[in-house]
Amino acid sequence: MRYMGMITAVAAALLVSATGAFAASAEKGRVAFGKNGCWQCHGWEGQGGAAGPTLARTKLPLEAVNAFVRNTNGPMPPFSKKILSDEDLADIYAFISAQPVPADPKTIPLLAH
Repeated sequence: MRYMGMITAVAAALLVSATGAFAASAEKGRVAFGKNGCWQCHGWEGQGGAAGPTLARTKLPLEAVNAFVRNTNGPMPPFSKKILSDEDLADIYAFISAQPVPADPKTIPLLAH
């Protein structure tokens, strides 16, 4: 009986964490990315720009991105929870993680020589 309670607790914890992981919305993230000005340095698709690195298809876990965004002391200003909620940040993470891999330049006819 004791083991059944432990199994139930572990299953519930996994269900809650899985539900939380799927709660983020890439479409809401696209909106938050634009609304919070991320595009100004990182490009509209997170492809990077003159002032900011590529964010699209990041391999960093959400926790690392969250820690950086909240505590950066570099050229990018830190974004507190008052400015960028945890939910918006999770949505932005879903958006940048969902960006497709760009086409190989060799497959673009205009660039073929």
